[in-house]
Amino acid sequence: MTYEQALKRLEEIVDLLEKKDTPLEESLKLFEEGTKLSSFCSEKLSKAKQKITELTKNNE
Repeated sequence: MTYEQALKRLEEIVDLLEKKDTPLEESLKLFEEGTKLSSFCSEKLSKAKQKITELTKNNE
């Protein structure tokens, strides 16, 4: 899964959770999935930041 795909799915999950008619069990499943996706995205961003920092240092 790419960062962009994970982010898109996270946006879908937020939309679903904001609806008042989502059943509790479904909301819990969506929340769990969203938490995992959030961690995934955070890790991807952290790695990208680290790589940019390394490339910047190598160019100086």
